[in-house]
Amino acid sequence: QVQLVESGGGLVQPGDSLRLSCAASGRTVSRYAMGWFRQAPGKEREFVAGTRWSGGSTYYADSVKGRFTISRDNAKNTVYLQMNSLKPEDTAVYYCAATSGGLGYIYAADAMDYWGKGTLVTVSS
Repeated sequence: QVQLVESGGGLVQPGDSLRLSCAASGRTVSRYAMGWFRQAPGKEREFVAGTRWSGGSTYYADSVKGRFTISRDNAKNTVYLQMNSLKPEDTAVYYCAATSGGLGYIYAADAMDYWGKGTLVTVSS
């Protein structure tokens, strides 16, 4: 069992920054690749960013590349998503997820084994 708890969502204005956190727990959590997904109203859940607990590999969706940064603090078992230059189209519920399939499967929502409950990010003026 892996438990994931997101935090840090809120209401911000376009151009603002926000940092989301995903606290992960479980005996085998270090074996999982970690990712962030988001789902806007009426849209499919989409991949945002992914990483792993070791190594330096990071993946990003084209829509957030250059604006968002995924990172992790192994000592705290926490994955972060730093979001800069936020746009209204970034408005969505953001979910933390984990997959045992490795980082190569991080793009696919269907490949995720565990999900957090999500945190809402609203970008509006």
